[in-house]
Amino acid sequence: MKQYILLFLKGLAMGAANVIPGVSGGTIALITGIFEELIDSIKSLNIKAAKLLFTGKLKEFTEHINFYFLISVFAGIGISIFSFAKLLDFLFKNYNVWVWAFFFGLILASVYFVAKTISKWNLSVILSFLIGTSIAIIITVLTPASQNNNIFYLFICGIVAVISMILPGLSGSFVLILMGNYQLVMIDAVSTFNLKILAPIALGAVIGLISFSHILSWIFNKFKNQTLATLAGFILGSLGILWPWKDEITKTFGDKIKVIGYNWHIPESLNSEVIFAIVFMIIGYLSIIIIEKTANKKQ
Repeated sequence: MKQYILLFLKGLAMGAANVIPGVSGGTIALITGIFEELIDSIKSLNIKAAKLLFTGKLKEFTEHINFYFLISVFAGIGISIFSFAKLLDFLFKNYNVWVWAFFFGLILASVYFVAKTISKWNLSVILSFLIGTSIAIIITVLTPASQNNNIFYLFICGIVAVISMILPGLSGSFVLILMGNYQLVMIDAVSTFNLKILAPIALGAVIGLISFSHILSWIFNKFKNQTLATLAGFILGSLGILWPWKDEITKTFGDKIKVIGYNWHIPESLNSEVIFAIVFMIIGYLSIIIIEKTANKKQ
């Protein structure tokens, strides 16, 4: 029972991370030691699993798909997403700089702990790290699209977002920002449980999750160090979007105001807001250290 409670708590952390632009649930899965098992378990949702289920072989079915592992993790993710969305909306409105500072520290620590899992650094691994960093930086400076509630577009958003959510270093929420639907999906629809928006998103997420898990599992098994290096680069390159001291560059399109970029800056004076931001940054950094050490002890 303790094992499943711990998995549930890891799911809670993953769900919270998935709501935050720039933070990846896959990163949390990786540093807590459940990433490979999660991908392999999702990959097992295949034709064999369907045959076992529909022929009434429930015991074999639960063993084949690692049912109790999946249900523990995804229960935590689901509960966290729906509860954390409302809290995050409040925190961003009232404590914007401090929230970004906490997440900046959290993700900064993640770079080190993901890179630490690489067993051997060579030229291909270094190049993978640089490529991952470059791609994340390019994504960071892309201009977001406009909001779109078309059912097919929401379905595509679900596929793309869930792939991003399970990739360490690539934030599903940030991808939704780039696709123009972060506010619509992660704040408005999740907070009000709007099924017209959530249903096509969920369908796309399920299809994307099952299909992509096979590809990711193969890549991870064949090119583990290169994959980890690319993911560490993703995480490093995404730090720009999390920097607490930035001003939004907006542009008006008809009756809509859209964020098209940021002006980053360093605080000019060491006031109370800056001091608290630094404290929250340190807390975020230490949070990952605590999570990683706790995960290692449990293993």
